[in-house]
Amino acid sequence: MPRISFSENGSSPFQHLLGHNQEVMAEWNDLGEVLEADGSLSSMLKEQVRRTLAQENGCEYCKAKGRPEPHIFDEKISVAVGFAQAFLSYRGDMPSSVFNVLHTTFDDKEISELCAFVCFTTASQFFGAITGLQPGEA
Repeated sequence: MPRISFSENGSSPFQHLLGHNQEVMAEWNDLGEVLEADGSLSSMLKEQVRRTLAQENGCEYCKAKGRPEPHIFDEKISVAVGFAQAFLSYRGDMPSSVFNVLHTTFDDKEISELCAFVCFTTASQFFGAITGLQPGEA
């Protein structure tokens, strides 16, 4: 049971919790759709990053969507997942050496998108964790 009631707004359990504030929910959803879609980085890469972050960010609902799938990793996914793991360890106080590794595989546009995706996804997962969102809730 979540720590706050579900609103009538939204189409997922996460949105029903955020839906108490319809404008916030709408803007959050819009940004999420942009960041999750294919852009400079593939949606498949970003899904593996999301799964990696979910394992440590405390949202049981997010964890239930699956663990990372190393059998599908290519070089870019491996480096991006490694960056997510470093982010989880350093929590924003990232050493330059991590960015040196990123620059061997990604350009600045891709790194910017990856950083934005990691930060937004972490915020979403923290929202799920802080509100007590659980898998299977409607």
